[in-house]
Amino acid sequence: MEKLKNIHPGEILLEEFLIPMDLTAYRLAKETFLPQTRISEIIKGNRRISADTALRFSKFFGTTAKFWLGLQDDYDLEEERNQKLKELSEIKTYKENAA
Repeated sequence: MEKLKNIHPGEILLEEFLIPMDLTAYRLAKETFLPQTRISEIIKGNRRISADTALRFSKFFGTTAKFWLGLQDDYDLEEERNQKLKELSEIKTYKENAA
């Protein structure tokens, strides 16, 4: 079974919000009082969505900040899991009654 690509929140921002709403990164930056470079770096997958950015996106798009932070957390966990797969596989699950 082929593993699906881990999707950065910036890709979701672009594909599910900006393109369908016919918005530019420039306009989003202006409307949310964020630097345009921050928006561009998020879209490129080179920058995380911070709590500050999540709050601004949630207000602008009518979502919740937890939605944006959840996307970021999911992405970060998957990236970390992929990088530490071998090490994590060697950790044994604790069993209370095991001797």
